[in-house]
Amino acid sequence: MARVLVTGSNRGIGLEFTRQLLARGDDVLAACRAPEQAQALHELAHAHPQRLTITAVEMADEASIAALAAAADAHFSGLDLLINNAGMNVRGERMGTVRGQDLQATLRTNAVGTFLLTQALAPLLGKGERPLVANISSQVGSIARTSGFHSPSYAISKAALNMASVLLARGMAAAGVSVAALHPGWVQTAMGGPHAPLPVAESVAHLLRTIAGLTLADSGRFLDHDGTPMPW
Repeated sequence: MARVLVTGSNRGIGLEFTRQLLARGDDVLAACRAPEQAQALHELAHAHPQRLTITAVEMADEASIAALAAAADAHFSGLDLLINNAGMNVRGERMGTVRGQDLQATLRTNAVGTFLLTQALAPLLGKGERPLVANISSQVGSIARTSGFHSPSYAISKAALNMASVLLARGMAAAGVSVAALHPGWVQTAMGGPHAPLPVAESVAHLLRTIAGLTLADSGRFLDHDGTPMPW
């Protein structure tokens, strides 16, 4: 039974991660911005009362991140898997209309918050069994694959997250903690939209198989959901 913390667990990919982790018997600490509104999570908690704990986190707030790290330390004796899934995406951005506040908020949530949470959890991860950090990135964060002006705030934040993943991999290598940036595919979620080709359950199943196969030698890599290397 793995000890897992999932952020952004109230819907989409994060909720499906939580569902599949519970189905395989793991102990999950599920964090989201507004637990009181996370009905699907509470239904899972009712079905798995001993293995799912729901808590709050605001990834743009350092105090909230510190509180989550403290809650995880109180809940687990060690952390085996951290899934940094929480994120935001500003819709409708066009060249000439991108607002600084949107860019800053997206960067803060998607990259800075993820870096700070992982840093805060490093000691607990160091006590885990084959500990791994899975940062849910995106192909839009790939500089090499950028061919147009698409979702700039989101793309910049995910490119920053990729660098954060590499730095964290280097910084936690001595403690035996692996870190990977993972592209989930274009997934049928509120963020991905109804026309996305990949069902969320399929994406998460692929991601969990990829995560299970990663070793310390893979730390610092950027991979597609099926384990295929992604270009930086």
